[in-house]
Amino acid sequence: MWSDSPVRVEHAELSGSELRDLRAVSARVATEAAELVRTRRVTGVGDVDTKSSETDVVTETDRAAERLVRDRLAELRPGEPVLGEEEGGGDDSAGAGLCWVVDPIDGTVNFLYGFPWYAVSVAAQVDGVSVAGAVVEPPSGRVWTAARGLGAELDGRPLRASAATRLETALVATGFGYQAARRQRQAAAVAELLFRVRDIRRAGAASLDLCAVAAGWLDGYVEQGLHRWDWAAGALIAEEAGAVVRLPGTDPEGIGAHTLMAAAPGVATELRTALVECGFGGL
Repeated sequence: MWSDSPVRVEHAELSGSELRDLRAVSARVATEAAELVRTRRVTGVGDVDTKSSETDVVTETDRAAERLVRDRLAELRPGEPVLGEEEGGGDDSAGAGLCWVVDPIDGTVNFLYGFPWYAVSVAAQVDGVSVAGAVVEPPSGRVWTAARGLGAELDGRPLRASAATRLETALVATGFGYQAARRQRQAAAVAELLFRVRDIRRAGAASLDLCAVAAGWLDGYVEQGLHRWDWAAGALIAEEAGAVVRLPGTDPEGIGAHTLMAAAPGVATELRTALVECGFGGL
């Protein structure tokens, strides 16, 4: 899959070498931020605030990690805009040209509790389409990377989505929003889905759930209400590993305008049908 043939994204055309450069910057910056996060978890989480609800937390480490990423990108890729979870940048900044999309800690609640399933996510998008990205796990040091058309890797080893072909034996992950009313609706839909699959997992970090689909550790993943920084790198990694990915807004009449789905190709159609029948489109 490695090539120097140009990859066209909307109005941009990127060569293989340019894509590899973007992937390398993503991995380098995410790895540096992950080391900061790992160190802060050992020495102290720092101040904890809330955002959309009492259960939606942000720590001083989130803010420090995003500042580090922004500073390093300003050095390595000067003048390019950044959309980040904590300091914003505006969703419009990810709509035209090249933009970096950053989640300094995906899975902040896990980080707060010491549950080792959280990550730093950094992606490069062109015209709103992910072209390169990295997801780095501070607890383990694992580095997940991808570039469009060049495949996906975990610590340098190629990734491939699972060979699952039957939904009833598929392991599917999901997640829930922070507002009580939304959680109630999501829980009802997931309860319906539970009877159609092998089992459900809920680990609490969208980027890593997408990476798990890429590695074949999960056969599918679905979540409603994600932001661009939650999936920008992970969805590309899953797609480049051969998974079928439906981003929010791409299937409004089916799984809903706010739902993301990633699945092994052998169960993707069946999973989408099940999601529609279980009511995900109405969430």
